[in-house]
Amino acid sequence: KWFLALMVVFFSGAVIAELSPDEVVKKTADDVIGAIKSDKDIQAGNKKAIYALVESKILPSFDFNKICRLVMGKNWRKMSVEQKEEFNKGFKMLLLRTYAVALSKYTDQKITVLPMKKQKGSIVTVKTEITQASSQPINVDYALSNSTGKWLVIDLIIEGVSMITNYRSQFGTSVRTNGIDGLLKELKNKNNAA
Repeated sequence: KWFLALMVVFFSGAVIAELSPDEVVKKTADDVIGAIKSDKDIQAGNKKAIYALVESKILPSFDFNKICRLVMGKNWRKMSVEQKEEFNKGFKMLLLRTYAVALSKYTDQKITVLPMKKQKGSIVTVKTEITQASSQPINVDYALSNSTGKWLVIDLIIEGVSMITNYRSQFGTSVRTNGIDGLLKELKNKNNAA
């Protein structure tokens, strides 16, 4: 169920600054599905093509600095500049791999962007439903922030489960057990194994 939730964040930075958050999500959904349907290499599961697509189109749509701070919580302040850079690199690679797997599993899901309630502030939530013929709709909320001057994704909430909260719990446990360097080594090992 993470597939289209992850896919919706496939948009180009140049367009984002001009669109409202719900327009960003809608355009992205349309663009993603169109790109997958027209790319035979992605449909065939070509890893190189999938990774290139994720790296060039999906990852730039994240506010990685904010996500890393949110994911690490209070541990972020305890990290050196070098540790922060290493974490950012490792976490980005983890997400790259996650999105690549999701991309390779596209079938014929449909994304509906629900009407957006008026929201104020620099963080807004865009609600969507993902439907496919054989199952119940999946509710996915996208938290977007414009703290950088354009709307960027800072969290995905799928059926009530936040990506940030999920990773913060996992990484917090690892830091308590093995320290920050232990977490960095664990991330590196996972990424190398893949």
